[in-house]
Amino acid sequence: MVKVGDKAPLFDGISDNGEKISLSDFIGKHNIVLYFYPKDDTPGCTREACAFRDNWDLLKDYDVVVIGVSSDDIESHKRFKEKYKLPFILISDPDKKIRELYGAKGFILPARVTFVIDKKGIIRHIYNSQTNPANHVNEALKALKQIKAEEIS
Repeated sequence: MVKVGDKAPLFDGISDNGEKISLSDFIGKHNIVLYFYPKDDTPGCTREACAFRDNWDLLKDYDVVVIGVSSDDIESHKRFKEKYKLPFILISDPDKKIRELYGAKGFILPARVTFVIDKKGIIRHIYNSQTNPANHVNEALKALKQIKAEEIS
């Protein structure tokens, strides 16, 4: 798994709207919350996604792009995003290549891991918790607050 302080591995993926996006599109412009989750529209993953949605106004204060990644297909992502009114990007990773780049494989279930990446493309925080999905956004917000404080000073 990548570590805090590492340069974030770059990747290309297909978003929920069918467009190709690259992590490099956002580096130098925005902080990034990249979160890996097991499956669309399951109880834990829905709690996690909705926690990011419910904290969207706070997240926007930190000039952040939120990207959720799972192996679900684009159609599943579209349904999930529409059903819960998710305001952020979902990427389909059916072959788990993005997940492998970050070492977020898991054991029985795919790992639930959140990475906070600063504007320079450096991984600043990693939170790995399969059992507390709603806390991922709190951990991301703490890291973003620290990044913002450093930018100001």
